[in-house]
Amino acid sequence: MKGYVREVWPQGHPDLPESGIGVLLVNLGTPAATDYWSVRRYLSEFLSDRRVIELSPWLWQPILQGIILTVRPGKSGRAYDAIWDRETNESPLRRITREQNDALAGRLGEKYPSVQVRWAMRYGVPSLKSEIGSLIESGCRRILLLPLYPQYSAATTATACDEAFRVLMKQRWQASLRVTPPYHDDPAYISALVASLQGMLESLSWEPEVVLASFHGLPRECLEKGDPYHCHCQKTGRLLREALGWREEKLRVTFQSRFGPKAWLQPYSDETVKQLAGEGIKRLAILSPGFAADCLETLEEVAIGLRETFLAAGGEEFCYVPCLNTRDDHMDFLEGLIERELSGWL
Repeated sequence: MKGYVREVWPQGHPDLPESGIGVLLVNLGTPAATDYWSVRRYLSEFLSDRRVIELSPWLWQPILQGIILTVRPGKSGRAYDAIWDRETNESPLRRITREQNDALAGRLGEKYPSVQVRWAMRYGVPSLKSEIGSLIESGCRRILLLPLYPQYSAATTATACDEAFRVLMKQRWQASLRVTPPYHDDPAYISALVASLQGMLESLSWEPEVVLASFHGLPRECLEKGDPYHCHCQKTGRLLREALGWREEKLRVTFQSRFGPKAWLQPYSDETVKQLAGEGIKRLAILSPGFAADCLETLEEVAIGLRETFLAAGGEEFCYVPCLNTRDDHMDFLEGLIERELSGWL
């Protein structure tokens, strides 16, 4: 891509960088460490987002700052500590997102020298503010935002977009911004899920009687207010089931990670696991098609927590199927998604 023609600038015009295109991968976020204050800072930012907790700050903040953030950081810190990557001293979500960025930057950089690929977290670091600012400073007048959430929700995709636009609000010369659409039903995404699940099951010496597709939950009122997340999850589950040629009883959609007293999307993953064991199911596998990278909710809550729940209730064999992470077919899909959404810019 050609940059500005310096010869035609008026005398005294400030220097401008070559014009380029930025791609920004965005995931939810992570604390910088597992100690109380690191986790508290992260949770305070996360749980103060009104897209996440839809209560008036006048009502919510005294509860959050005075009660929840007194107790929860210690519990969450212990959970993070159980899965922390000691070698790189970061959470799995941060490490995997960084590796996804590096893989896509290498792939796209070879074909499109004008494209820069970066990554950011909605909560924590690197922040959307810092990475969007860095892209603009390096001359990117066009930015593609890629929220790494296959299924759209106001509490995930929308808040990432909110923050990106807040950053642009303070720019005198705003970059043009595009946002990739949710990809819950993209054939290449479904194919990657199928290949991942089949590959894991083929490596086992036993066959699961039931497979759960466990998605992060939301309060049920979000569905009633028009959030499409529940429908997107159900469609992902149905397409996955159809691609595998399985009956509905074999692959079931459930929801995890509920928080607080409100009713959340059902059936709940933890209650389903107990119920299945109580009904005599001895062999169970779980995958997490709502996460682009393994994180606290998959590695600690599912791979550790739901395993313990199932075995304690009478189950005998349990398998957690890792997220797509940096699998080649996942990177192939994301590369193709980026190229498709950059159409007309490349």
